[in-house]
Amino acid sequence: MHSQDFPQLESIERIEQGFASYGYICSQKIATAVFLAFQLRKPILVEGPPGVGKTELAKTIALLLDTPLIRLQCYEGLDEAKALYEWKYGKQLLYTQVLKEKLGDLLKGAAGLAESVERLHQFGDIFYSEEFLEPRPLLKAMQQERGAILLIDEVDKSDYEFESLLLEILSDYQVSVPEIGTVKARTSPMVFLTSNNTRDISDALKRRCLHLYIPFPSVELEERIVLARVPDVGKKLRHQLVGFVHSLRQLDLKKAPAISETIDWARSLLLMHADQLNEEMVRDTLNVLLKYEDDIEATAPELRSLVRKSTAI
Repeated sequence: MHSQDFPQLESIERIEQGFASYGYICSQKIATAVFLAFQLRKPILVEGPPGVGKTELAKTIALLLDTPLIRLQCYEGLDEAKALYEWKYGKQLLYTQVLKEKLGDLLKGAAGLAESVERLHQFGDIFYSEEFLEPRPLLKAMQQERGAILLIDEVDKSDYEFESLLLEILSDYQVSVPEIGTVKARTSPMVFLTSNNTRDISDALKRRCLHLYIPFPSVELEERIVLARVPDVGKKLRHQLVGFVHSLRQLDLKKAPAISETIDWARSLLLMHADQLNEEMVRDTLNVLLKYEDDIEATAPELRSLVRKSTAI
């Protein structure tokens, strides 16, 4: 991607404004990381707890630039065939069946077994050309004429072997296909890798990336996010519900409520025609915020004081 083609990313301020126009309210730190990654042509490794907007960041960039978003969801055991490319075996088999009758013409006049094998070898190479190559997300992103946003989601769920595969791609934006040779990106994609910190990412991969950690937002920033995503929620209720969520995050929970849960809860309270929090309503809708029954039970004794604290702010 070339900077002159995307004026939306020419300054940190324009990035913040562009993101806001799509409902993604980001901190200056996030906008700065995106600006530097674009100008330096480096991938961004985005880390942080689940639900803070890591994946949404890449999606918003794709909307802002009107560029294809190509996503690779990582998992244990992910290999080249699913991430990079595989051969169109069905098409190869079909062509082989169709061309069987041509084998006689191909081998006609061959002097001995060696020459016959040589001719068959040349014939076989046809089936390992770009025409029979099925690109997967990594290769597909490099084939885009105007570039793409490549999202490598939850890279911490993959194996260290997969990280080794990424090193060549993220260093030079090229990949080696044994049967064809080196395939270079037509236009370098803008790459986002996300991690929920379930394991350490290798130093070699981290060196090739800019690092961005997205924590839970401040009260003020989260209120702006709720305003952008659920604008019909009144100011008083918005302030109270965000304050309550922040108090919940201070408790010892299996899974603290993320921004996505805050937004879902705001929408739920809106559907219930709430204009302020009360203990009964919070108790009835707590399962929107907390995903484990143990967390709900652990919160129950503290619920009254948490509601009082949030409504007194």
